[in-house]
Amino acid sequence: MMQLAIAAGVTALATGLFLAPLSAELDEQAMHRALAIAQTTAAETRLDDALEASRPTRHGPVQNEAERIRAATGAEYVVIMDERGVRWSHTDPDEIGHHVSTDPSVVLSGREVMQIDEGTLGRSARGKVPLRDETGTVVGAVSVGIAYESVQQRLLSTVPELLAYAGGALAVGALASYLVSRRLQRRTHDLAFSDISALLTEREAMLHGIREGFLALDEHGRIRLMNDEAQRLLDLCAEDTGRPLDDVLQPGRTTDVLAGRVSGSDLLAVSGQRVLVANRMPTDDGGAVVTLRDRTELERLGRELDGTRGLIDALRAQDHEHANRLHTLLGLLELGLHEEAVEFVTQAVGVHRATAEQVTERIHDPLLAALLVGKATVATERGASLSISPDTHLPDRLIDPHSLVTILGNLVDNALDATAGKREARLEVAVHVEGRTAVVRVCDNGPGVPESHRAEIFTEGWTTKEPPAHGQRGIGLALVRRLAERYGGSAEVGERPGGGAVFTVTLPDALSEELPAPREAPGREALEVLTDARITARPDSAEGGRHSEDATGAGR
Repeated sequence: MMQLAIAAGVTALATGLFLAPLSAELDEQAMHRALAIAQTTAAETRLDDALEASRPTRHGPVQNEAERIRAATGAEYVVIMDERGVRWSHTDPDEIGHHVSTDPSVVLSGREVMQIDEGTLGRSARGKVPLRDETGTVVGAVSVGIAYESVQQRLLSTVPELLAYAGGALAVGALASYLVSRRLQRRTHDLAFSDISALLTEREAMLHGIREGFLALDEHGRIRLMNDEAQRLLDLCAEDTGRPLDDVLQPGRTTDVLAGRVSGSDLLAVSGQRVLVANRMPTDDGGAVVTLRDRTELERLGRELDGTRGLIDALRAQDHEHANRLHTLLGLLELGLHEEAVEFVTQAVGVHRATAEQVTERIHDPLLAALLVGKATVATERGASLSISPDTHLPDRLIDPHSLVTILGNLVDNALDATAGKREARLEVAVHVEGRTAVVRVCDNGPGVPESHRAEIFTEGWTTKEPPAHGQRGIGLALVRRLAERYGGSAEVGERPGGGAVFTVTLPDALSEELPAPREAPGREALEVLTDARITARPDSAEGGRHSEDATGAGR
């Protein structure tokens, strides 16, 4: 109904706008016609002679000529006057000899006149022309009138035809309005405008209220809509709406998953240090809707659970070993071999203390030192040997030690996985600085990484192992690469001489320029307690596929 009302209003407006200039045009045509008749009449040479040789009478030559012209042209009147404004001809003979009813001064001054005016015969379109003799002197004037009623009749005669056209246009508009309305109803599922407005309001509230990321893309891969959570998870802003996805995100698996270049459900992606699960659903218009779930906390808790299980297994083994040592110590004491008992205890504790001292001499950052001491204990329990490279040296001026803890923890865990079950398994860790650049290297004598997989090993979701109960694999080395790239560095894997793998991570600008205030290394007493308890760091479980997959929790 609204469209029909608009169409009818536009038609009426167009009709009125057409009639208004038409009336003025018809008036103009009538005045030009009257002027043309007056000019033709004034060109008669007999009229000026008749004005000089006769008098204004009912049957004079001027009256007769004027009536002949009026009858031939269809004019309402043809009035001929002398230089005083006295009529010599008129449609009403009684008016002959009288002064004209309108001011004749303009035309008698030698100028032509066109106008719509009132006279003795009513309203008419008039044309007045001066009448001249052979010498060009004005001796009178000719005034011709076209009845205004005839102009109105012409105007009114066009109205039915115009209304017919307007009615046809209105009918076409009504049909088009109906078709558009039906199409609109199909596209909007027969929803009224008020319903659509309510749905939009509810959609905005829902999208910005849910705790899952939502991203809508058009058929060209441009971002059409995203909620606050999607902006947070992907580090985007509201100004990125309308831009292609490839322009606002870095190249990589995350972009490929969101763009649909990787198919599947519950696809793993890494954005910054966040672990995301993405699902993409195509829409009928060629676009797609992507939902994102933040699984960072879940993955961290899952890895902590696996770490706790590993810790329990290590403690169980330690308990068994500790019981054996106590039995041995008890036997030595019962046999009275006190010196042998002291030597036995000193030797058992000294191995772990030596490892702790070796670490703290080369690694001055407390977090990293504690991590390596703990990893050394875990490696011993797994039957592997973890050593610190002689060229290792790390001063206590790391800008972000937690990132380095994450990187080193993941690399050591993956190396332990790679050497699991191998006799004489060995790991070597090297951390050194070059100016402000930190270089981390972890070597193992495991089976190594095939050259064909070295480019894929840092990709999110790539793994060769079965996923654990709590989630998916293929996260750890992806986070290592992301952390390295955040510093402007790199993460690489190569082959160890003699077999095995070498992981190298370079972190530019990882150290501050100025040395901080001196801070004491972990005290000997604390190291003794940590060593005796043998729980200096959480023994994280192997989560990463072949040298590739697990993220170390933020607390490591």
